[in-house]
Amino acid sequence: MRLLLANSNTSSEVTATIERAARAVAAPDTVILARNARFGAAVVGTRSEAAIAAHALLDLLAAEGAPFDAVLLAMSMDSGLWAARELLAVPVVGMTEAGLLLASTLGTRIGMVVLGRRLLPVYSELARSYGFTDRLAGIEAVDAAPQDLLSDPEAFYAPIVEGCRRLVERDAAEVVLLVGAVMGGLPRLLAERVPVPLVDGIAAGVLLAEALVRLGAREPQSGSLARPVGRLLTGVAPELAAKLGGSG
Repeated sequence: MRLLLANSNTSSEVTATIERAARAVAAPDTVILARNARFGAAVVGTRSEAAIAAHALLDLLAAEGAPFDAVLLAMSMDSGLWAARELLAVPVVGMTEAGLLLASTLGTRIGMVVLGRRLLPVYSELARSYGFTDRLAGIEAVDAAPQDLLSDPEAFYAPIVEGCRRLVERDAAEVVLLVGAVMGGLPRLLAERVPVPLVDGIAAGVLLAEALVRLGAREPQSGSLARPVGRLLTGVAPELAAKLGGSG
């Protein structure tokens, strides 16, 4: 299968990091196509940037020329996920939704570790929108700088480990989801330092996308995710307008 890794950030460095994490867990016959957005924030970190990222995601998907069998939305706020599912005939997986789904099979209470306090309400809202309110033990914001991953990895790992331990000790979390594209691959590195299972959204998203392709479910023909027909749009890319069944 061919999996499109759609990063609605514009940072090619982040996309390369995500691609490595995806390849580490993908099946041998899965081809990874890694792409980043044409416009928007280098690294999405606010509600406004997330709104722009949703448009950038649809633009990216409509413009992609190579064939693909599924999409992994590789931006942890999952911005534009439902719209992308409406746009395409293939499965579209959000990395944080996938992480929560996989985590729910490993423990009754899920903890989430996120980078920075600003987005705490956003991830709480996201978990609630996916129906995980009653399963969420807590969300822990940590001050870990992604740039330390190369220069001083332990400076990045240590606060994440401490955040996981706080969720376990204070909130009785039984599994912890490491939220964020740069968290890809960390569960394998940090597993022995935390007393409960760890999950990251990239690994969970790749595995879920592969499963959905093998499932072979048909495209919806009715409901809110059925592809639109004959919509009139102004000022968007022609490829996107065409995907929406109209003209730009």
